[in-house]
Amino acid sequence: MGSDRTVAVFGAYGHTGRFVVAELRARGFRPVLVGRDPDRLKALAYGTKAHGTGAYGTEDRAAGAYGTAPDIRTASADDPASVDRALTGAAAVINCAGPFATTAAPVIEAALRAGIPYLDVAAEIEANLDTFAHYAERAHASQALIVPAMAFFGGFGDLLATAAMGDWTAADEVHIAYGLSSWHPTAGTRTAGAVSRERRGAGRRIRYTAGRLEHRDDAPPTLEWPFPEPLGPRTVIGEFTMADVVTVPSHLTVPEVRTYMTAEAARDLSSPDTPAPAAVDERGRSDQTFLVDVVVRSGGAERRAVARGQDIYAVTAPLVVEAAERVLTGRTRAVGVASAGRMFDAPDFLRALSPHISVELFT
Repeated sequence: MGSDRTVAVFGAYGHTGRFVVAELRARGFRPVLVGRDPDRLKALAYGTKAHGTGAYGTEDRAAGAYGTAPDIRTASADDPASVDRALTGAAAVINCAGPFATTAAPVIEAALRAGIPYLDVAAEIEANLDTFAHYAERAHASQALIVPAMAFFGGFGDLLATAAMGDWTAADEVHIAYGLSSWHPTAGTRTAGAVSRERRGAGRRIRYTAGRLEHRDDAPPTLEWPFPEPLGPRTVIGEFTMADVVTVPSHLTVPEVRTYMTAEAARDLSSPDTPAPAAVDERGRSDQTFLVDVVVRSGGAERRAVARGQDIYAVTAPLVVEAAERVLTGRTRAVGVASAGRMFDAPDFLRALSPHISVELFT
C-alpha cells in the first residue's frame, strides 16, 4: 500500500484525465501522471496551459504543491510490467484511459497485484459488464475495492437513483433523463462509442427490460420528457441507453431501467462534424449545461431526484475524486466490484458534490 495521498491517474493527459489531475491537486492529493506518451505527460506536468486556460499551472506551481517535481510514469495497458511500475507507491489508481474495453482489465489486474483500490470513469456498457462479470468473485474473495463507471454516465445516475429510492428495497421502474444543452464529444468518447457499436453489432442497440439486457435492431422511440424548469419539456430519444443500465441493476431490485437524451444533444453526438468541447472559463469547462431528472416508481408512488451542473466531462472529476477520498478513508459500504450507489452513502455523497453539482431529492 502506498502513501494515503498518492493516486495514480492512468490516462492523465486525456480530456477527462486532466480534470481529474486538477481535482486531485486541489484536494491535496499527490497525483502520479501515467500514460503512454512521455511528451504529453511532461506537457501536462510542466505546461502553462490546459484546455487553453492555464488551469493546471506552471512547473513551479506543480512542484510547489508537494515540495517535489511532478511524478511522471510512462506505461501502456499492453505492457503489464510498465503498469506495475506506474502503480508503485500509489494508494489507489483512477483509470481515465479509454477505450475501457482495452484498458480496464490490465489496470485492474495491476491494481490487484499492488493491493490497491481501482476506480474508473468508463461509460462503455460492455466494458462495465465485463468488470462485474470477470472480477466480482475474485475481488470479493480478496477484499479488494473496484468501482467502475465512477463518472457522469453510470456512477452519477446510480447515486441519484439510489438516493431517490430512499428506504424502498425495490421499485418497478427507474427513468434517468439527461437534459444536455449540447454535446461536443471528445475523441475518447467517439472511440469508446465505436468500440461498443462494434461489440454489439452494427445497428444494434441495448435496453434494460424485464430484469435483463436485450439487443434491439429497431430505431429508439422519440418522446417528450417533462424536465423541471428552467429546461422545461423537451424532445428526447427514448431508450438512449447509457452505463446506468449496468450500475443501477447491479445492486437495486428494479426490472426496468430506461435512460433518455435530449434530441439536440443526441444529434450533436451522432454528427461527425460536431467539434470537441472548448473551454470557456478558468477551470477549462465548456459552456455545456446539464439537468438530470431521475424518476423512480413503485406501485402508484413516485420519487424523484434532480441534478444540475456544467460540463459532463468536468464534473466527472469531483465524482471520481470524491469516491477515491471515501475509499481511502474507509467510508465504504461494500467490498469487491460495486457501483457508486452500492459502495457509498448516496445522499451523503451527493451533498458532498456541492458546489460542482446541485441536487434536489423529492422522496
